[in-house]
Amino acid sequence: MTTALDAADAIVYDLDGTLLELAVDWDAVADDVVGAYAANALVPPTGDLWSLLDAAADYGIEAVVHGTIADHERTGARESALLPLGERLAAGADDHPAAVCSLNCEDACRIALETHGLEGAVDAVVGRDTAETHKPEPESLLAAIEALGVEPERAAFVGDSESDAVTADRAGVPFVSVVDALGE
Repeated sequence: MTTALDAADAIVYDLDGTLLELAVDWDAVADDVVGAYAANALVPPTGDLWSLLDAAADYGIEAVVHGTIADHERTGARESALLPLGERLAAGADDHPAAVCSLNCEDACRIALETHGLEGAVDAVVGRDTAETHKPEPESLLAAIEALGVEPERAAFVGDSESDAVTADRAGVPFVSVVDALGE
């Protein structure tokens, strides 16, 4: 039986929760972002981190919020732990061209890949700040696929979340859960 990964000409991986685990306390990040709103005399519209990021442009503090999140991500990237799929990628178990498409900032992605010796296994990195929009909107995934030089339907996106599946669906790209990728 041919699987989506077998049929793919290229594979795009989510980073956090798929290839490795960033050492980030996301609740602390959200608290710091709420603090960034308060420091600018603004009442945050929500306590949800990613909603706060999305709203930051409307409040004129997008750079501050992005920077706050990115600082945590870079630290977490340096202290990250490699997961089994990342170990397989590092070992060269797959010869497909590969990219990373992540909701984390591009710099943190690159730090994490370098920390675990994966930078040579990945041909392109697209973080939330690389494209005009971020996951679950399709642009970042499509940018990663374009960098690999394949058509979306000839790629596969491997991820660990419902948001990753939605991103793949919106981009017209076959989705493979990390659990299924490990089983293939």
